[in-house]
Order: sequence, then C-alpha cells, then structure tokens
Amino acid sequence: MVFGGLALGFAIGLLVAIGQVYGGKFVKALLNVYVWFFRGIPLIVLLFLFFWGIFPAMGMKLSPLTTSIIVLGFRSGAYQSQIFRGAIESVGEDQVVAAKSIGMSGFQAIVHVVLPQALRTAIPGWTNEYAILLKDSAICFALGVMEVLTRTRYVAISTSTYFLPYVFAGILYIILTYAGTKLFNIVYEKYRILGLIEGEGKYG
Repeated sequence: MVFGGLALGFAIGLLVAIGQVYGGKFVKALLNVYVWFFRGIPLIVLLFLFFWGIFPAMGMKLSPLTTSIIVLGFRSGAYQSQIFRGAIESVGEDQVVAAKSIGMSGFQAIVHVVLPQALRTAIPGWTNEYAILLKDSAICFALGVMEVLTRTRYVAISTSTYFLPYVFAGILYIILTYAGTKLFNIVYEKYRILGLIEGEGKYG
C-alpha cells in the first residue's frame, strides 16, 4: 500500500511540478488548486470523502485498499510536486538555454537535461516523503484496511493484551522507516550531484 501510494504520488507529483514550472497561467492555477486541496484537508477526511462520497457518486465501488492507495497517492502527489518543483527550479535556466542552442526542443531539454539532475536532487526530500507516507498509512485503519495497526488491534482484542502488541507495532514502524530511509540514502550517495553540501541527504 505504501509503495503503491508512493509510486502513484511520484507520477502525479512529477507531472504537477513540471506543469507548475513550465505551464501557462491557467495550468498553474489549476494545479495550485489540486495541491491546495490535497495538502489542506486531513488524510482521514480525504479517505472518508472518496470512499463514501466521490467514488460512489462516480459509480465506482472500490475496495478500502484500492481507495487507500489512490488517496495516499493523490495526497503524496501534492507534497511530492513541491519537492520536485524545488528541485527543477534549482537547475539553472542557462542549462535549458544551452540545450536549445544545440538544437534541442524545450521538451527535450526538460527530459534530457533538467529532470536527470532534478530527480537526483529531490532524493532527500523524497526520502522524507516515504517516512511520512509510511506513518500516514496507519490512518487507513479507519477504512478497515489490513495494515499494521489493524492487525495489531485484532491481536490486542483476541489476547486482551494491549501494551505489547502496540509496542511491537511501534518498533515495526521504526524498523521500516529506518530501513527505507537508509536505502534511499544509499541511492542518494551513489547518484547525488557532486558539489552539493557534504552530508546532505542523511536521514537514517
């Protein structure tokens, strides 16, 4: 569920970021509304809104798990778009000009010059988004999704023991957060752009 939401958020966030940087006024305004909507409403409200409101109104009967992945992806996309937008804007405009001067189109300059640098620069921020999304996924418990918190509750109720199950759940979240951020840090160290501040991107 977490990786599904993260992947969907990546695809949405990257497209939104490109539109916010290079799109026209109308496109930017529309994308700003999207970002404002999904960043401004609590996750649990979004889950209820889509599961019992928007999707049924559209004639779509989706499972709690599918709904959770989509909502997590939409919400993560809003946050990731700002990570990617900052990374894209950190690439000097002179590089785009230089790419065009050797015959590249604007699209080619973005794909072959800007994005390869921006995506590497965005890894530290993307690492934080993974950790946040992992913890936010616990809220999907409200829809009955069989994630860590839901299973922990079932164990606690069936054994009438609440302290240890929730302690173990907390430890599991810590392990998953540490392992994931450590993996992203390894990727960042391998692909980071030389010249950035030493030690940048350390989270685990």
